[in-house]
Amino acid sequence: MLWSITAISCQHHPCSLAAGVAKPRKAAFARKASFRSPPSSVAVQSFQVQTPHLQPTRFQEISKLCGEGRLSDAFDLLHNDVRNLGFSQEAVDAIGLLLQSCGQTKELEIGRRVHEIVSLSPQLSRHVVLTTRLVTMYSMCGCPVDARRVFDGLEERNLFQWNAIISGYTRNEMWVEAVSLFLQLISTTVLVPDNFTLPCIVKACAGLDAVELGQTVHGLAMKMGLASDIFVGNAVVAMYGKCGLLEQSLKVFETMCERNLVTWNTMICCFSENGFAQESFDLCREMMEVEGLIPDAATLVTILPICAAEEEIERGRVIHGLAVKLGLNNEVQLNNALIDMYAKCGFVFDAQILFDNALQKNVVTWNTMIGGLSTNGMVQDIFDVLRQMTMKEGMAANSITVLNVLPSCLEQTKLLSLKELHGYAIRNLFDSSGLVASALIAAYAKCGSLVSAKHIFSGLILKSVSSWNAIIGGYAQNGDPTKAIYMFFEMRSSDSTPDGYTIGSLLLAFAHLKSLRDGKVVHAFILRNGLESDSFIGISLLSLYTQCGHLVSARTLFNEMQEKDLVCWNVMISGYSQNGHPTEAALLFQQMQLEGIRPCEISVTGVLTACSQMAALKLGKAIHCFALKEELAENPFVGSSIIDMYAKCGCIDLSCHLFNRLNEKDLVCWTVMIAGHGIHGQGREAVELFERMQKEAGIKPDEFTFIGLLMACSHAGMVEEGMKYFDDMRKIHGIEPKLQHYSCLVDMLGRAGHLTDAARIIDEMPVEPDSGIWSALLGACRIHGAIGLGERCASKLLELDPDKAENYVLASNLFAGSARWDKVRRLRGRMKERDLQKEAGRSWIEMEGKVDHFTVGDISHPESDEIQRMWGSLERKISKLGYIPDTSSVLHELEEGEKVEILRRHSEKLAIAYGLLRTGKGVTLRVCKNLRMCSDCHSAAKFISVVSEREIVVRDNKRFHHFKDGLCSCGDYW
Repeated sequence: MLWSITAISCQHHPCSLAAGVAKPRKAAFARKASFRSPPSSVAVQSFQVQTPHLQPTRFQEISKLCGEGRLSDAFDLLHNDVRNLGFSQEAVDAIGLLLQSCGQTKELEIGRRVHEIVSLSPQLSRHVVLTTRLVTMYSMCGCPVDARRVFDGLEERNLFQWNAIISGYTRNEMWVEAVSLFLQLISTTVLVPDNFTLPCIVKACAGLDAVELGQTVHGLAMKMGLASDIFVGNAVVAMYGKCGLLEQSLKVFETMCERNLVTWNTMICCFSENGFAQESFDLCREMMEVEGLIPDAATLVTILPICAAEEEIERGRVIHGLAVKLGLNNEVQLNNALIDMYAKCGFVFDAQILFDNALQKNVVTWNTMIGGLSTNGMVQDIFDVLRQMTMKEGMAANSITVLNVLPSCLEQTKLLSLKELHGYAIRNLFDSSGLVASALIAAYAKCGSLVSAKHIFSGLILKSVSSWNAIIGGYAQNGDPTKAIYMFFEMRSSDSTPDGYTIGSLLLAFAHLKSLRDGKVVHAFILRNGLESDSFIGISLLSLYTQCGHLVSARTLFNEMQEKDLVCWNVMISGYSQNGHPTEAALLFQQMQLEGIRPCEISVTGVLTACSQMAALKLGKAIHCFALKEELAENPFVGSSIIDMYAKCGCIDLSCHLFNRLNEKDLVCWTVMIAGHGIHGQGREAVELFERMQKEAGIKPDEFTFIGLLMACSHAGMVEEGMKYFDDMRKIHGIEPKLQHYSCLVDMLGRAGHLTDAARIIDEMPVEPDSGIWSALLGACRIHGAIGLGERCASKLLELDPDKAENYVLASNLFAGSARWDKVRRLRGRMKERDLQKEAGRSWIEMEGKVDHFTVGDISHPESDEIQRMWGSLERKISKLGYIPDTSSVLHELEEGEKVEILRRHSEKLAIAYGLLRTGKGVTLRVCKNLRMCSDCHSAAKFISVVSEREIVVRDNKRFHHFKDGLCSCGDYW
């Protein structure tokens, strides 16, 4: 194609700058959409509605019927009088008028019957005007094949007929066919394209995103002297804008000798489509204030989606007011855009008022209102409007209607609504649509009904790539990654070719399976095929590496990305948080803002999780302030994360305060608060909150709520209450206990010394106990000195998970507590054989926004000498109050003096001493530790709280300890 046009255009010269831009003639303004073609040349040539000489009343009657939309009556009148009219100008005018009306109203069947009348007359079937009208009518009715059949049947073709068929292809978005026919026109005929031909071809180039071809056509227009034509110029401006070449688009716009309202609308649209919202508003203002042009409906319809996308509600209201002032607010297309703008800005009530008061509603109006309700999660209202649309108003819904409703049915609680919508789609035969079927598959998967998703997929006769993607993505993202991989290989064996979304879903499946090796194979495939620039694939690769714990690979990939969108930053921040690297997560969050990326709810939730892990209260408060400033704190997930952060930073009172201030509390908020009380040992408060949740809020607990509740009972020693709630979980709430629930139950019984009952629970469990359950019982056996049962637990634990160092440490501590050093040495030998390293005790404390880390026996801290002196001073003071080092906490075969020296270098003691060294009197110290706090450090902290007159909060790997006035909040039960 390109060579044929280039041969004619010879050279594509840049447009010469005009001496000045002439003011457009206001009388010539045509209120048309930015991409509409200029009026047909046929009308200029011959078709003028005139009063017939022979039967003026008859023609006027046909014209009146067409004007009233009564085309069937008009056809009957024409059919009865066609013989009387014969081959006359009156007959041509009447038939031409009726064909034009059929095209405008898409009355295809009447148009076909008129075509039959034309075909019966040799004179009429060769008439230039009528054959051109036939081509145009079929094109406007969406039948380009019939239009081409009429065109091919012509013995001779003039430029009007070529223009009609090319325009028809463009109208029906058959871009390739339009360009192909244009090439045929200029290469096989002597006809010269005019200012009607070229805009159609330029539009086709935009549709194909063929910018080089468009530039060549632009050069041809300049060579032919048509570049100054306003219709050609408008089309070229639109083409460059569609192809993303905004600079070229603006250059053509600024050098146009004549500009009309369509020109300005087109340029505004170019700015809008390329993400330049402010420039769109500025250009609209310039159009009105400088050029003195009055906006039409097309102008406002172009501006309103920008207001919707940017959530510029105030600007949207100004546009609405302007529409009312100009008397345009009753135009259907503009009213639809206003409804859409209000809904997308969250003002559904305003959208509903506009919708209810609309004088005219088409299917787009109804779909827009339904889409707005869906976006705002108003499920019941959606179905009410849908019923009103189809039953009361008799408006036929379409596949877009169903697609607009589906986003509101993507949660497990909305499964019944989804099934209702599915039934509606089946009854109206929308389920056979590829887009609707794929969307239904994805929706069922997100609602947790993978069986229904597979049922729809299996019923599809033709499985498109989108349907394969829907089922593969559904399995990958909603709990069955193995099945996703199986479906991928089934897709490969069919005729469908995987695309970027397919590969991304496959990567997510491997990520969920933590199958790094298979993921790397897919990564290699991506690199070989040059797919790494695909954003969805890039995000999926990041998810693979972060979920598999390979953060170095993830960060390398992240750093190499040329364009990082918000999702990429969120994946990286969450990856650091979930893999125990909170400091990196916080730093990345700060870097993200420095690079101009505005964090969203997910970003804030990710960094709050990091603050919770570090107990970085100061940073957490800063993030809380950021969330308030950005109006994100009201989001349920962010609000819950803030409550959780304060609880895990030791500020349970502040968590309660924020929780009580929430206007709306969902299940997540209640669960987080119950768990917060639990880790602080406030079992009674957790139970009270659990009962309030059900009685006052009417919210039913889920499996996670019971984990928090059972953990609270365990830490508070509330065995009887814990057993009751464990039984209620199944009997009253219908929730089958999972391994985590049994682990909490065993831990609760073990802590309380009910070792026999705990062992019985394990033996009677309906599922095989995992290493976590045996670990909980082994820890209890060590505390209570139950060596026999402990040996059984140790044996099971090492059998289930022989490559985990902490399991050997637990077993070793059991035997060291009873001085069975031979078994201790044997276990440590097995660790060495497997090259396993015991995790060193680490503690950290946040000071002035910086987190300082301490390791047992570490002297690398810059202020190590001062810390040692501070601890020496503290030890002397607390010894006078009765502190005696508890050397039983040192589970090594050493002399007493050596054990005491080891106790002095425990990491939490170093962190507390550093805190006292760096803070003023009365400041609460908050220390975190990666292991369980030993009894000696626990005893020392109680005494230090007295001599320092401070509150000391220590969070170990199980719970919080609040030391104040010589007492601990745990009541020495931990």
